[in-house]
Amino acid sequence: MERKKASDYPQELLNLFDKYVHGDIDRRAFLDGAQKYAVGGVTATALWESLRPNYAWAQQVPKDDSRIRTESATVESPQGNGSIKGLFVKPAKAAGKLPGILVVHENRGLNPYIEDVARRLGTENFIAYAPDGLSSVGGYPGTDEQASKLFGSVDRPKMNEDFIAAARWLKARPDCSGKIGVVGFCFGGAVSNMLAVRLGSDLSAAVPFYGGQPPAADAAKIKAPLLLHYAGLDTRVNGGWPAYEEALKANSVAYTAHVYEGVNHGFHNDTTPRYDKAAAELAWKRTLEFFNKNLR
Repeated sequence: MERKKASDYPQELLNLFDKYVHGDIDRRAFLDGAQKYAVGGVTATALWESLRPNYAWAQQVPKDDSRIRTESATVESPQGNGSIKGLFVKPAKAAGKLPGILVVHENRGLNPYIEDVARRLGTENFIAYAPDGLSSVGGYPGTDEQASKLFGSVDRPKMNEDFIAAARWLKARPDCSGKIGVVGFCFGGAVSNMLAVRLGSDLSAAVPFYGGQPPAADAAKIKAPLLLHYAGLDTRVNGGWPAYEEALKANSVAYTAHVYEGVNHGFHNDTTPRYDKAAAELAWKRTLEFFNKNLR
């Protein structure tokens, strides 16, 4: 399938797709709304197909890359859903203890894009763990449509506890230096903010990509420095930023925020047309610099 960019679509259609992705409307409502943009022999269904993820595009680091070692790892989570499974990645030539990074997926579970992000961190000399919040319902099912249905069925507070258990497990590993960070995208961005609140000084760095903000009253519990990435066109998530920023300032939390103008929510996800190469590469470069500064 030919790779398209966000600029190939009307912004209103991208906004409609954003509503579909986040469960505000169902597929039928998206197709009904997309009908007016279906011109020149292109159907609404074809537009839907072209906006969906193509996971073949996500592979920057192959599964068998010689620079890393990967394995499936299960973490006990008695406060959550009992246990959570995920992908554990470490550099093949890991020397001594290394900082750990928890990688938290969007609202679709541990799909190939997030697995690749974890492998990318392995090539940068971090150990990384990407847990699957869908573990209790069988794990990422292979398609985003099925994943979306499963995602809504999992108890959210328990899923949060699963991510907390995963972070503590990573921190306590014998091959971890004891310094951990978290990076998360969309839903995972909100989880990154939640972990900063819940883990306090047990977390050394948090990088939410276009993540929903925690209640302002919780900001006082945050001890880790934050690097926040926002998409300029993402009015849904950005609406909560001013109050959060005010709370971070009031509680002297160290933070840096970047708004990438003219790009959409999901701009780091290189499997959909919302991907923006320039913004994604700059945000990732800043993320690696931030982790190297705060975790080593």
